[in-house]
Amino acid sequence: MSGLLIRPRIRPRVAVVLVYTAAMCMNGLDSTIVNPALYTIAGDFGRPLSAANTVETAFLVALAVGLPVAGWLGDRFGTKRVFLGALTAFTIASAVCGLAPDLNTLVVARAVQGLAGGLLTPVGMTLLFRAFPPHERMKLAKVLIVPTALMPALGPPLGGLLTEHLSWHWLFFVNVPIGTAAVLLGVFGLREHVEGPEGKFDTVGFWLATPALGLLTYALGFGPSQGWTRPAVAVSAALGSVLLVAAVLHQVRAKTPLLKLRLLADRVYGSASALAGVTAAGLMGVLFVFPLLYQASLGASALDAGLSVFPEAVGLMLASQVVDRLLPKLGPRLLTVPALLVAAAVFATLAIPGVAENAWSVRGLMFLIGLVLGTAVLTVQISGFESIGPADMGQAMGLFQIVRTLGGALGIAACAAVIGGGHVTEAAADPGPYRTAVWVTAALVAAGALIALRLPREAPQPPPFDDEDAPPPGEDLAADEASAVKG
Repeated sequence: MSGLLIRPRIRPRVAVVLVYTAAMCMNGLDSTIVNPALYTIAGDFGRPLSAANTVETAFLVALAVGLPVAGWLGDRFGTKRVFLGALTAFTIASAVCGLAPDLNTLVVARAVQGLAGGLLTPVGMTLLFRAFPPHERMKLAKVLIVPTALMPALGPPLGGLLTEHLSWHWLFFVNVPIGTAAVLLGVFGLREHVEGPEGKFDTVGFWLATPALGLLTYALGFGPSQGWTRPAVAVSAALGSVLLVAAVLHQVRAKTPLLKLRLLADRVYGSASALAGVTAAGLMGVLFVFPLLYQASLGASALDAGLSVFPEAVGLMLASQVVDRLLPKLGPRLLTVPALLVAAAVFATLAIPGVAENAWSVRGLMFLIGLVLGTAVLTVQISGFESIGPADMGQAMGLFQIVRTLGGALGIAACAAVIGGGHVTEAAADPGPYRTAVWVTAALVAAGALIALRLPREAPQPPPFDDEDAPPPGEDLAADEASAVKG
């Protein structure tokens, strides 16, 4: 009987790439795909739009809550086990979302999705970076860019298309076959890695950092639309800030902290993390405020404004090709600094009176933003972990994602504060505040160029002897993929 059973042999590194890409595409798509369907969801359940907005609130807050503990869980129970467990939970929650009979069920299932998603990103990147040594990570640019750039950009148009021609339930059902296939591939193809964290679980750090990130994410995400003086937002911002300060002080002093903040003292990793926060603030800020400026200047519809920034995703896809070819030749510093300066100049150009009134100028500039800023972001993401050893990779990934998430939320909040709430009520709205907010995002990106001066000059070099998991000389990722599954 055993002779009749054929277990596929899958190269571990190919399995990591395929499973990571599938999971992150699901996670990235779900961060934006529901927005166009909120009106329909509210109508189907007979609830006001404000109640339907809790669907997104639950996802974002739960995602932030999962980040602090992701590194510890992966080290303690194994990255394969935690990643596949989170992916399974995400897939099941997607099915429950699609079958939800009422809004409360949908909100709870959406929260489970967010919590699982908060674990997927750092643990998934830990799997990916442990499978590829530093000198080989440059080839991962094509892998990293798909879930981080293309999927979130496709979310709104795909969400609108599915909602209009099928139903909003299919926003979640599409995850089920993809997630199921990825879990099965991961079971057979991924290798387990249990690092074994030192000491006991940092309970105090957990109860400080977890609610701090959840409360701050809620306040930063909904303060612009609901008002910073609203009790729920104001209390969340104040309490989250206090808990965050307490969490940082505790993590610095603890012998076995939940988050190893000492990793930020490393020149390369600390600079890369700071750059991740600053560039996320600039990018998320401009993607938030520019559609509003576009509407204020041209009287465009919300759909037209949303589509105006889509060329940014196309530029990001091309950036993966640029990084793959130029990073080995120029090195992280020489590639990142000019890219950030050019990106800041492009941001500033968007704020010049008359530019936003020309649709083709907007499309071209958005494409350039994706190309040059994407080049910088990918370079930082690939080279920033060069000095991080396998033992600290899980912690480093979790901390990196926290900084980037908070940076993006802060960028949106800063722009909203400049424009006074972020709502365009009529076509003749004064575009002045929106242009000022775009200048703020340009300044953030320009400041990142100063931080990028701390990046190393040279790209990571291969060691004298590759480990046993490395492919033979001349065999690249494409060759791995070509022979991914053998009978």
